[in-house]
Amino acid sequence: MNLQIALLLGQDGLTNGAIYALLALALVLVFAVTRVIFIPQGEFVAFGALTLASLQAGKLPGTIWLLLALGTLIAAIEGSLAMRRRQFRRIPVILLVNCGVPLLLAGGLAAISAATLPLPVQVLLALLLVVPLGPMIYRLAYQPVAEASVLVLLIVSVAVHVTLIGIGLLFFGAEGSRTPSFTDVSFEIGDTLLQGQTLLVVVASVVLIIVLYLFFERTLYGKALRATAMNRTGARLMGISGTLAGMLSFTLAASIGAFSGILISPITTIYYDSGFLIGLKGFVGAIIGGLASYPVAAAGAILVGLLESYSSFWASAFKEVIVFTLIIPVLLWRSLKARHVEEE
Repeated sequence: MNLQIALLLGQDGLTNGAIYALLALALVLVFAVTRVIFIPQGEFVAFGALTLASLQAGKLPGTIWLLLALGTLIAAIEGSLAMRRRQFRRIPVILLVNCGVPLLLAGGLAAISAATLPLPVQVLLALLLVVPLGPMIYRLAYQPVAEASVLVLLIVSVAVHVTLIGIGLLFFGAEGSRTPSFTDVSFEIGDTLLQGQTLLVVVASVVLIIVLYLFFERTLYGKALRATAMNRTGARLMGISGTLAGMLSFTLAASIGAFSGILISPITTIYYDSGFLIGLKGFVGAIIGGLASYPVAAAGAILVGLLESYSSFWASAFKEVIVFTLIIPVLLWRSLKARHVEEE
C-alpha cells in the first residue's frame, strides 16, 4: 500500500463513516427516548434511496401505497377512539392528516411525471413519502407496548424489520437501483482525486449533525427529548408527553435514515435489503457509544467506516467479519465496567 492508495481508502472510509455516524446518532436517540433498539433503521435508508430512484425513473414509488395503508389503519384506530370519547371534532382532522395528505401526494405524483422535476424537488418528494412512515410505525407497532420491557420491544423491532424487508421486495423488486451523481465536480489534491460526490456526503452529514445539535440545544422540543432521554418518569411529571417524545424521536430517525439513503444512492447500488447491513454498522458505532453518548457513537461509527475501508484492501473477503468483531471487545469491556441493574 502506498500513500495514494491509503488516501483513497481513507476517503472512502470517511464517506461511509459519515453515513454510519448519522445512523448511530439516530439509534442512540431512539433508544434513549423510547428504550427501543430500532433494528428497522436501515430500511429507511433503503426506502429513501429506492423511492428517489423510482421518482427519477418516472415510476410511482411503492412507498406511497404503504403510506396510504398505514394512514388508513391509523385513521380507523384514532377515529374509533375519538368516537368512544365523544371527541367528534377530531375526526375530520384525523382523516385529513392520515388519509388526505397521502392521497394528495398520490394524486400529484400520478398527474405529474416526477422524472421531469428538478433534483431538489425529487429529493423533497422522496423525504415526504418516507419520513412519515417513522411516526406511523411507532403509532401502530410501538406505542401500544411502550411500557413493555426492552426484550419485548426488541422482538417487536425484529418483527417490524422482517415485515419492512418483505414490503421492500414487493414494492421495489430484487433488482438494485442507483441514482445519477448529484455532482460531477472533482478536485485534485496532490496525486489524489477527491470526488465532489464524496465531499457532498461528508459536508451534508456534518451539516445535519450540527442541525441536530442546535435542535437539541436551542429548541423546546429538543430539550423535551433530552429530558425524556435523561429521566422518563421525571419528564412525565413535568408534563412532557411520552407519546409525543416517541413520535418525535421516530420522525427524526426516519428523516436521518431516508436522508442517508438519498446521500449514498449515487455511490452504491441499493437493494431492498441493503439497509439492514448499513444500519447494522451504524449500530456497531452506537454500541461503542453505549447507546447513550452521541459524540462517542459518532466517533465509533467513523472508526467503523475506516476499519471497513482498510480491511477491504488487506482482506476483502473478511471485511464484514472484521467490522462486526469490533463489537466483541467493546461489549466485554462494558460488561466488566458497568454495574448490572435489574430493569423495573
